[in-house]
Amino acid sequence: MGKNRKKNKIGYQIVGQQQTHLKFVDSLLDSMQEGNEYGSIVSLAPRKDLNLLDEVAKGLNQIENIRKRPCLSYVGNVVRNDGESGIDSTDDLPFAEMVQKVPAEIKKVDLFLATRGGSAHQVSRFVNHLRSRFTEIDFIIPSFCMSAGTLFALSGDNIWMTERACLGPIDPQVPTKDGRFVPAQALLLLVDQLQKKGDDAKKNGTAIPWTAIRIIDTIDKKELGDAITASSYSTMMATQFLKNYKFRNWHRTETRGELVTQKIREDRAMEIAAALASHDRWLNHGHAISRDVLWEEIRLRIERPKNDFNQAIIRLWALFNWIFDKTPIFKTIISKEYKYCKHITLVRN
Repeated sequence: MGKNRKKNKIGYQIVGQQQTHLKFVDSLLDSMQEGNEYGSIVSLAPRKDLNLLDEVAKGLNQIENIRKRPCLSYVGNVVRNDGESGIDSTDDLPFAEMVQKVPAEIKKVDLFLATRGGSAHQVSRFVNHLRSRFTEIDFIIPSFCMSAGTLFALSGDNIWMTERACLGPIDPQVPTKDGRFVPAQALLLLVDQLQKKGDDAKKNGTAIPWTAIRIIDTIDKKELGDAITASSYSTMMATQFLKNYKFRNWHRTETRGELVTQKIREDRAMEIAAALASHDRWLNHGHAISRDVLWEEIRLRIERPKNDFNQAIIRLWALFNWIFDKTPIFKTIISKEYKYCKHITLVRN
């Protein structure tokens, strides 16, 4: 397929595919085939007067009809790595406005969430916006929900994940002097290993390895301080979210039916937060953690959508895949009453 970026009749650019290969349809959602949702629309395009954000709202409405509650969405581009689709402070106002658009009498909502991650501080503001308005918030995860996105999902009363969905480690990344980002836990683990080498050498009466000394000398003290602070902040937030929201209605243990005390809630929250923040366990900040691993190994309860609900999630995510693959849009904040997106400007070849 050609790589030309041509402007098509509907006012945005189709990326990575010649316009002559496209068939224009009245609705991408209505054109999907079950079991081949994305494949069935990959060579299609909406007619010129169809707003893609209206199509997303239509997909959200299908979920709402099943769940009998509003479905909001925050979705970043996890299809193409544009480096700008993560959670940041510029999302605060549109997200708050989307929340405000929900009628005041409604107290239960869903949030359709997919993101590569971003700012943990902004996640805290998102949670404040939601919790000041609603008594119950469920998260629907259709695909990748990584890093700060995982942290966000932990603030929900329930987390719904399709078979294809995943969460990620919450070990934060900190910037280095050369502009790179490294997992804070990896830096702390390196320091611990070097300290152990030094302690062992001292105990055995031998010289500290010069390589360890050299590495310690090159570690920026500010970077190390940032790593300690960021790691503690992420783990603290995850613990508080789980304890205050996800575990607040947990009254009996599932295996033995024992009464759940506040201390049990706090201990379990700390245990799960520490596991998700452990670089030593996952080794890679981008590691995808499936719903089975979350439930069976981490002991974090994950809900599994079935039948029409599962199908509605798959369909909406296929639509988002088309949007992120074929258009300059890299982030959307959308509900039935509110539509906002960010996009890049593509240049003709």
